[in-house]
Amino acid sequence: MLDGARAAAEERSGTGAARSYGLARTLSVKVLSAVITLFVVLVGNFFLFRVLPADPAKNLTHNSALTASQLAAINRTFGLGLPLPQQFWNYLVQTFHGNLGRSFVNELPVSQLISQALWPTILLVGTSTLLSTVIGVWIGIRGGWNRGSRFDRSSTAFVNVLYAMPDFWLGMVLLIALAGKLAIFPDGGMHSFTGAGSGLSGLGDLLWHLTLPCLVLTLVYLAEYSLVMRSSLIDELQADYLLTARAKGLRDDLVRRRHAVPNALLPSITLIMLNLGFVISGAITTETVFSWPGLGRLSYVALNAPDYPTLEGTFLLFSAAVIVANLIGDLLLTVFDPRVRQA
Repeated sequence: MLDGARAAAEERSGTGAARSYGLARTLSVKVLSAVITLFVVLVGNFFLFRVLPADPAKNLTHNSALTASQLAAINRTFGLGLPLPQQFWNYLVQTFHGNLGRSFVNELPVSQLISQALWPTILLVGTSTLLSTVIGVWIGIRGGWNRGSRFDRSSTAFVNVLYAMPDFWLGMVLLIALAGKLAIFPDGGMHSFTGAGSGLSGLGDLLWHLTLPCLVLTLVYLAEYSLVMRSSLIDELQADYLLTARAKGLRDDLVRRRHAVPNALLPSITLIMLNLGFVISGAITTETVFSWPGLGRLSYVALNAPDYPTLEGTFLLFSAAVIVANLIGDLLLTVFDPRVRQA
């Protein structure tokens, strides 16, 4: 009897240790994959912008009549005259030391330019991501739980239109209609030209300028959350455990809140975390349309220059944010969903 109990305890202990080892191994593989991906991005980041056909020296001086010696002097100043392998080695060394270089356009440190544009992007894209997540998941839950209802049909048609709509096109339409024709909202920028003021007046001016670009991003991204959540919840409705929960006498609202929705949310975690990564990268087209001084517009201006250090710095930041956010989403799925660990 005692031997049997001892054997059962040892078996449970061994099973628990095996599960812990499997979880640690899975997490290690995912972290290592993210590090390798980030390094590949770092290498590709350097060569990607070197294939641009534009000549940085001519674009910086806006002078196409420069002599060969003048172009060589400008290239030496910015380190562009060095052999490509040496440029690449200098880029790696500086990046690992936290030095993203100096902008070709205004000669300011790239890290300073990024820090100045980071807050506007977090404000705009972070606010729209929060709103689109809450509204989109709610629409998906209500539509999926009442599949085929009038709300489900109308909301699905609406979000499908939004999903197929380019954000820059929607931004231009709203800009023409609400900022041009009706003149309800400003046509761009983050503050008024006359000054934002301070206190409540400054906050009101900021929110006034934030409304249109935030509305565009919210409408575009809530479609993703709604469609994914609806599809996931419909799949869960076919599960046997919901029939068991109802057979035990649980009300439909409890079955939905305690059983169906938590399991249906699992596929949405990766999408939510991935879009949180894009909070840092911003929305280049939307920020450009509305002249919002964030990282997206900074990238657009740098691309037109072309400003290699700024492009490399912003692209590296964007890629790192998406990789880290995706890694966090994978880790959360691994921890909360045993099926992922067993796969």
